[in-house]
This record gives sequence, structure tokens and C-alpha cells, in this order.
Amino acid sequence: MEHQEQRKFKAGRKQRRLRSRLAAYNASREVRGKAPMPQSAVPSFFTIMNLFCGFLAITQILENRFEQACWLIVLAGFFDAMDGMMARLTNSQSRFGVELDSLSDIVSFGVAPSFLIYVFALKGFGMLGLIAASLPTICGAVRLARYNVDFDGVKQDYFEGLPIPVMAATVVALVLNFNNAEWFSQYSPNNITLLVPIVVVLSGLMVSTIEFDALPKPTPAFLRANRNKAIAYLVAVVLLVTLQQIGLLVCLVAYLLHGIVRAVYSLLHNISDPPDHNGSTEIS
Repeated sequence: MEHQEQRKFKAGRKQRRLRSRLAAYNASREVRGKAPMPQSAVPSFFTIMNLFCGFLAITQILENRFEQACWLIVLAGFFDAMDGMMARLTNSQSRFGVELDSLSDIVSFGVAPSFLIYVFALKGFGMLGLIAASLPTICGAVRLARYNVDFDGVKQDYFEGLPIPVMAATVVALVLNFNNAEWFSQYSPNNITLLVPIVVVLSGLMVSTIEFDALPKPTPAFLRANRNKAIAYLVAVVLLVTLQQIGLLVCLVAYLLHGIVRAVYSLLHNISDPPDHNGSTEIS
């Protein structure tokens, strides 16, 4: 009799434990169901889409579908712009987001353009073509690492060194024009004398200290205060709409020349009119 009572007591205790565990599990599910989605998930989604487009671009290059690869890199650039915008709108900028963005950028705007220019034009030039094609990836990685070290969470009016998406867009514009534009037909896509210097210059600009303008918010206040830039942006939009890939290349060349000419002018000005060093001391 005692043995049966002990068995009933143990069975009841097990049932009570099971009920308490089940209640705790249901409560935790309710809490998880009511928890809001973290704000950082929104920009991270766009960052991952950027990375996915870069991966798709590489698959298209393997199939020699260069135009599709180019537009996938352009689409990756759209998602790259959107993730930064969403991070600022949701106030969810984080170190994780910065690192994920850089890892995505090196694939979409470093590896994909390097592979594109190699397969499209430089594959037949042996080691020289291979080294030249690798420069956008190598210099892009250095550029992104430097940016991450210097990043303080505040959006600047300029970039130090050419942004890697601009380099990728320039490579894309060149490939699109080689494929489609009649005025490019006089050049062969395999003209290494044209492509290698362009790739080297673009890669060098990424790791340089030349300042290039960041794309500002087109608010009415900004447009009123910077009418010249507002006109330039309007002209760029018109060129993109009317001339498409030719307009894209023209806009990118103008952007590059603006930064380079400004840097050269500043250098010449500092040489001709060096700053005074009033605090210098003589060494005896």
C-alpha cells in the first residue's frame, strides 16, 4: 500500500513539473511573439541584398553574360545606398552594420568588378592581365579597412579616396559602352593599352587621400545653398535618362575629374603660398 502511494506521489510530482515547464515554455513563446523586430534588421536586409546581387553578378560573368552582370552590380549599388539611408532613418547604425556593409562591398564592388574586367578583357594577357584585374579588389579592401578604422558614425561631406562603389560603377560603365556604344566600336574590348591604365588609376585613387564629394541629401535648403552642385546633379540626371550608359560614363568621368582637379589646384596653391609656421623654433 505504501509502495503504491509513493508511486502515485512521484507520478503527481512529475506531472506538476511537466505542467510548470509547459507553462514556462508557453509564456516564453508569448514574450518572443510580442517582441518587436530589431530596427537593425531593416538596413541589414538591404546590405544582404547588396551581397546577393554581387554573388549573382559573378555567376553571370562565368556564363559570359556581361551586360546582366553589369546591371546586377548597379542594383547592388542601389541596395548599398538604401542600407545607409535606412540605418540613418531608423537610427540603428552599429559596428556590426559597418562590418557587414564592408564585407558585402568588397564582394559586390571589389571581387565582382575585378572578375568582370578580367574575363571581359584581360584574360588573354597572362600574368599582367591577372595582376591588373586584381588591383580593384586589393585596393578596395585597403580602402574599406581604412574607412572602418576612421569611421566615427558621422556622415561626412566628402570621402578620403575614391569610394569603392564609384570605382565599380566606372568599370561597369566602361564594359557597357564597350558592348553597346557605337563611338566605342573603334576600340577592341581587349585593348590592354586602354584598359590597364584605367584600372590602375581607379585602384590608385581608392587608396589615395584625394577628397571626393559625398552624395548629399537633396533637401531644398541644400539646393538653395549650393546652386552650382544642384545644377550639376540636374545635368547628371538628364544625361543618365537621355544617354543611359554613355551618360553614366560621362557623369563618372566628371566626378573623377572634379576631385582630381580640385586636389591638384589645392596642392599647387599650397606650394605657391605655403602656410606660415609661427610656432617654429630654431635649433641651436
